[in-house]
Amino acid sequence: MTTPEETPRDPAPATDVVALRRSVAAGAVGVFVHWFDWAAYAYLAGTVATVFFPAEDSTTGLLAVFGVFAVSFGIRPVGALVFGPLGDRIGRKRTLSLVIFMMSGATLTIGLLPGYDTIGIAAPVLLVVLRLVQGFAAGGEFGSAASFLAESAPRRRRGFGVSWLEVGSLLGFLAGSFVFLLLSTGLDDTQLTAWGWRIPFLVAAPLGIIGFVIRNKIEDTPEYRALEAGGAVPSSPARELFRSHRRELLQAAGLMAAMHVPFYAVLTYLVTYETDHLGHSADSAALLSTVISLLGLVLVPLFGALSDRVGRKPVFVGATVALLVLSTPAFWLMRTGLAGTWVAGLLLGVILAAILGTYAVWSAEVFPTRTRQSGLSVAYNITAALFAGTVPYLMTVLISATGSTLVPGPYLMVFAVGGLVAALSLKETAGSALLRPEDVTEDLAEPTTEPSAERV
Repeated sequence: MTTPEETPRDPAPATDVVALRRSVAAGAVGVFVHWFDWAAYAYLAGTVATVFFPAEDSTTGLLAVFGVFAVSFGIRPVGALVFGPLGDRIGRKRTLSLVIFMMSGATLTIGLLPGYDTIGIAAPVLLVVLRLVQGFAAGGEFGSAASFLAESAPRRRRGFGVSWLEVGSLLGFLAGSFVFLLLSTGLDDTQLTAWGWRIPFLVAAPLGIIGFVIRNKIEDTPEYRALEAGGAVPSSPARELFRSHRRELLQAAGLMAAMHVPFYAVLTYLVTYETDHLGHSADSAALLSTVISLLGLVLVPLFGALSDRVGRKPVFVGATVALLVLSTPAFWLMRTGLAGTWVAGLLLGVILAAILGTYAVWSAEVFPTRTRQSGLSVAYNITAALFAGTVPYLMTVLISATGSTLVPGPYLMVFAVGGLVAALSLKETAGSALLRPEDVTEDLAEPTTEPSAERV
């Protein structure tokens, strides 16, 4: 049992900074690997369609690739239901290590997979299986990493600390777009189809090994260790989550859906949108995606830090209102030419950065420690399966059906409204303690994280 006398003293500022950096590296590295792989797959969609789904109609092949993209998101809730409760039972560290090992192994295998011309129908079947493995493992990545970062960051800098989770995501997309830019400019179509497309998947594997080593060396979070010390680790966190925290689950899902759709619309689908519907070159589309990612790398931590100062609600509400008002005009502006596309893309990038800087920390603060990883994993991955992975597929279908290239604007508006409703229903949580009375047994004294949570 932990007693107030046993509570450790606040670490020195230098020690605190080192610990925060170590935690950020451990939390963000897996997210980086995950989104690098996802970005590479999205940017190389046309080439992957040729290699694995040969068809006379290029649109059919592209839809098949995006269909696999959506299917791999569909399995993520299953992974969330496995790894989320597992992390609440055995700790954040162990699930962080397990998921990055599984993701990296599947990514490496995709890079070595023969195409349709070599092994026939087995090629697309194996591709689907490997994407399912990746999706299953990814179902445990966000919940583990977000819980770990939220519980490791100082209370008054928690928004800034957790925002680095999304810096890892953006770095992954940036690296993916940069590699795509190099491949598209340095190789011709024949080379890219023959072997060039494999490079991003092969590169991601050693990065995953590095991440596994980093995560294997960290300690679990103070909050989770406090639960262990008091014998308060839940035996059935999933049942507890759905029995007692359904409202929080819905609120977090609203925040996350308002993040998923613009994230994929701006950083994944926009590349295809520019080349297929606006007539821009692949080089130009990839360059804009790279610049938006670079902008996000600067702005996301700033918005996270701003949420520590003024609160989560003002930042997130302001961003969703801006998305509601400006999304359709932004896609109209893109139709005016290349300059308009850049202005609109950068504007959407700023709005996305504000959402990314606040949604994860706010969602983490919504749940008690006993069910935090379960709640984050389930809310994140169910909304991802329903709304994120389907963005490229639905946009392709809806634009084809309506003949209007403005479709993405109203689609974004719908999720802006959902996020706004969720945000307005939530209380402000900036600076709040993560360990709550219901987290611990009645005889457990003040948790070890309370004094250290006041670190600056």
